[in-house]
Amino acid sequence: MSDELAETRERCERLSLLYQVANVIHSTLEPQKALDLILGEAVRLTRASSGSIALINPNTGLLEIEAARGLPSAAMQLRLKVGEGITGWVARTGLAARVGDVRKDPRYIPVREEVRSELSVPLLVDGELRGLLNVDSERQDAFTPDDEELLVELSRQAARVIHNTWLYEQVRLKARLFEALARVSRPITSPLNLDDALTAVTREACRLMNARLSSLMLLDESGEWLDLRACHGAGAAYRNKPRLSVAESLVGVVARRKKPVQVEDVQTSGRYQNVEVARTEGLVSLLSVPLLYGERALGALNVYTERPHTFSNEEIQTLAALADLSAAAIEKARLYERVVDLEEQLRQTEKLSALGLLAAEVAHEIRNPLTVMKMLFHSLNLQFPQSDPRSRDAEIIATKLEELNRIVERALDFARTIEPRFGPVDLNTVVEEMALLVRHKLIQQGVQLTRETDPALPVIVADAAQLGQALLNLVLNAVQAMPQGGELRIALKRLPVDTARPPSHVVIELRDSGEGMPEEQRRKAFSSLLSTTRAGGAGLGLAIVGRIIEAHRGRISIKPNRGRGTTFRITLPVKP
Repeated sequence: MSDELAETRERCERLSLLYQVANVIHSTLEPQKALDLILGEAVRLTRASSGSIALINPNTGLLEIEAARGLPSAAMQLRLKVGEGITGWVARTGLAARVGDVRKDPRYIPVREEVRSELSVPLLVDGELRGLLNVDSERQDAFTPDDEELLVELSRQAARVIHNTWLYEQVRLKARLFEALARVSRPITSPLNLDDALTAVTREACRLMNARLSSLMLLDESGEWLDLRACHGAGAAYRNKPRLSVAESLVGVVARRKKPVQVEDVQTSGRYQNVEVARTEGLVSLLSVPLLYGERALGALNVYTERPHTFSNEEIQTLAALADLSAAAIEKARLYERVVDLEEQLRQTEKLSALGLLAAEVAHEIRNPLTVMKMLFHSLNLQFPQSDPRSRDAEIIATKLEELNRIVERALDFARTIEPRFGPVDLNTVVEEMALLVRHKLIQQGVQLTRETDPALPVIVADAAQLGQALLNLVLNAVQAMPQGGELRIALKRLPVDTARPPSHVVIELRDSGEGMPEEQRRKAFSSLLSTTRAGGAGLGLAIVGRIIEAHRGRISIKPNRGRGTTFRITLPVKP
């Protein structure tokens, strides 16, 4: 009877103790604080020397210590596979393990030399093993079956606490996400430029992920390089690092494969390119997610922590959601900039339209008296002997009258925007005839012309005179860009290049070795008659070329050469 009473009293004391412990460990919803409280009570109840809580990383499947007491700092870096060590055995079997002398147990992996006995129990959340609760002692056979029973019961309480804190953290993370999205949406919906939108995105990414640094990289026009466009929390070392190759860099893999990538420690990773920059800036863990707009990758959004951290699935999904919103912001900002450019082009077009009407009116007013002058001059029938100086004067007057008439006609033609007269055209012949026209000019300027014609090039439907004029303007433009001489290459190609299929387009490429064109000038080369900044040119040449190619339903583009010079590429349909 006395034994039963003692057992009942002991059980009541244990339940009372567990009740007190439950009140303690349920006093917080902070995940890390809850783990520390659970471990502290486990060590106290079992009179252990040290202890730890190891959780299974859902991304790696490894056991990682999330809370420790009485263990060396190096123990926090320990990673164990399921089945490895005593704790790994518990994780694999789901059973508790009580070892009286760890020196005699081949499963034991030493973490602290003074440890002699260990007690490890599983942490089960909704029947699924999520981790382990371990206590150690420097005494041999320090833990009794009652200690094991007590720790198992504590682990049940702890599992519920851990589960609740995880749920709370997920809800809190989602709330922070919605707050961040709301904060980001405000500057995005306002008419900001692209740089302002990107800065807002990186700032909110840092807040949302509690990150040390956030950066946003965008693909350049070639799609081969990632350029740093915005960052928050970065120092000079990070801001000045070189651009990243899409093919060779870790972040390039994110943009290329359109999938997130995380690195636990970029300071030691062989995949990370800028290790020294990471050490200088104090960057440790990296999460990089793609910026996707539809199916198209625009770049990557990156966050770095200053301590080792494994990003959860919820964190990855959170940053990915922010990246999706950011991609929409980028496209919106780009569209806004295009609208601004179009408005400027519209204003310029209106100005040019007025100028064209004025030019046509002036040309028309000049042509009438000019016609009278020509008629009167010819009616005078001024015939002088060859020895008379007036004979030469009469010839010059006739010549100049004809030149004035041609100038007036060209002004009227340009104002009328003459439609092309389509017919069969051999581009090889057009290029050869144009080369004959400019041969003396090229020799004078010291420019060597190389022609790469194609005898198999198809005959296209076009206006030979207008195409000749366009090529002539481009060649003269190239010559002006090479005042000290250089090389000019004209190449004719067909598309597609597969000889088994009939070509649908032909390509004319003019590549010079001149001074090159600034990006702003390249962008507006065909949109404005007066956009040129080159001395001695009015900007009419490229504008005329653009109108001719547009009238032929073709495309023309300008790109800088590697090293020096510019390439003009004209693509024309075989049948417009």
